[in-house]
Amino acid sequence: GVLPAQKLAQTRPGARGALLFHACVPIAEFGRAWPVDVPVQVHAMENDPFFVDEGDLAAAHALVDAAAHAELVLYPGHQHLFADASLPSYDRPAAARLIRRTLDFLAGC
Repeated sequence: GVLPAQKLAQTRPGARGALLFHACVPIAEFGRAWPVDVPVQVHAMENDPFFVDEGDLAAAHALVDAAAHAELVLYPGHQHLFADASLPSYDRPAAARLIRRTLDFLAGC
């Protein structure tokens, strides 16, 4: 999940990057700042009620503003966990774009 991924990327020396899918918490949850040398991408649907209404969108905007190498990628739609093919919320086109962006991100890390 996002919590352990964000915590490890933010607090463990040597992290090479972070991919946060469907959620994001405030930087202050795990420290004072995002590591300057750790790129991060946050992926979610623009109208996902969990992402928007529970503060994740605001946290993602703050992270992008604070981090040296950060990107917030919002996909059209309202589904949460849209990249999980085992769930009814699965959105094949959005998931395909997320996978492509993820592979590009990892290639640059």
